[in-house]
Amino acid sequence: MNKRTIQTLDKESKADHIFSNRQLLALLLPIIAEQLLNSLMGMADSMMVSNVSPEAISAVSLVDSINILVQQAFAALATGGVIVCSNYIGQKRIDNARNAAGQVIMVAAIISVAISAITLIFRLPLLRVIFGEVDAAVMTNAETYFFITILSFPGIALSNAGSAVYRAQGNTRLPMIVAIISNALNIVGNAALIWGAGMGVEGAALATLFSRVFYAVVILALLYRPGQPLTVNNYHKIRPDKKEIHRILAMGIPNGIENSMFQFGKLAIQSTVSTMGTIAIAAQAMTNIFENVNGVAGCGVGIGLMTVVGQCLGAGRKDEAIYYIKKLLIWSQIAILLSCLFAYAIARPVTALAGMEPESAKMCIYMLGWITIVKPILWPGSFTTAYGLRAAGDVRFSMITSTITMWLCRVSLCMFLCRVIGLGPIGVWIGMFSDWGVRNIVFTIRFISGKWLKHKVV
Repeated sequence: MNKRTIQTLDKESKADHIFSNRQLLALLLPIIAEQLLNSLMGMADSMMVSNVSPEAISAVSLVDSINILVQQAFAALATGGVIVCSNYIGQKRIDNARNAAGQVIMVAAIISVAISAITLIFRLPLLRVIFGEVDAAVMTNAETYFFITILSFPGIALSNAGSAVYRAQGNTRLPMIVAIISNALNIVGNAALIWGAGMGVEGAALATLFSRVFYAVVILALLYRPGQPLTVNNYHKIRPDKKEIHRILAMGIPNGIENSMFQFGKLAIQSTVSTMGTIAIAAQAMTNIFENVNGVAGCGVGIGLMTVVGQCLGAGRKDEAIYYIKKLLIWSQIAILLSCLFAYAIARPVTALAGMEPESAKMCIYMLGWITIVKPILWPGSFTTAYGLRAAGDVRFSMITSTITMWLCRVSLCMFLCRVIGLGPIGVWIGMFSDWGVRNIVFTIRFISGKWLKHKVV
């Protein structure tokens, strides 16, 4: 399919769209709100733990670098569920969609319990192999925090799976509400157990465990209710469907590998920054926080796009899939621009309230200024487009492209600029910008070529 064909299909589709602007906003805004909430709650958690002791916040940071890998694996599995279920819904094969939803939840339960069991058995050698000879107090706190958070893995997996089923049917408001309540419980639990009961890291871990279990139980209970397009009831009667499981994993595993490579690359970059001194480390850490916040809206648009494209392609409306990828690319660019401007506007007061050294704050604001200029231009084409391609089943191309650009641009170029040229933390962001730029070009070419439309999910 060439560029002219795509433009023709796009024009023909404008007469009768599957989703109105109002429906799109109803789908996207709850996702963006939930992503923003999770980001802000993570910041609040870190601030509470940092008040316990330096050893406590160090332990939590170390363990979370492992936990994030697990969380991303479960998120990737949920992504596979969204793609498969939304395609079935687009085909109006609701019974198949319900079966796929049950399979997603069953697989999430089995895999998460298995990972929890294995990690519990090997948790101590795993911590020592990854982090080596750290301070004894840090390791003691890390062992406690890791043990309790491992128990929450099934909660993470099942809440992701349940939310994915709702997103596939276009209901993003309900998971957002459950997430708000869950995060509120986490914050209240942290305050009560850390400050009230004086439990330190153990209290933080228990609050996290309780909130994740709450989320999973509530979302599964809600899926049980009749009167919804997709219901999952009689959980004990769900039996493995090999073909459906294969479809879900075929969509989810490449996303999991891509996410894991991203996290490994992030750890490699952190090791480079750690050699630059405390001023640079503090500046980079705060810049990362701002960059995570200003990317939330764009990620929310991308996650919603997967449901939209999945339903369009399930209905055989390739023209609509093309149209919505183009449309939401523009929306993503607007959302990223506004969020970047907001983050830059609050940077000075936030760095002052955080008590940053003037030199670190100045370095942070300088880097954030460049992010505010570059991100709205390059980020949407490098990430939002990829969400659309994944929804069409073009997951391997996305995985391979993202992995190559990650290690060649974001990691290798960053290390060269920082360690050889001596540019300092700005070298990290130059590497990041080059990664976004290359992905933007590659994914745009892939989109225009139409090869992504040749895949079939179900």
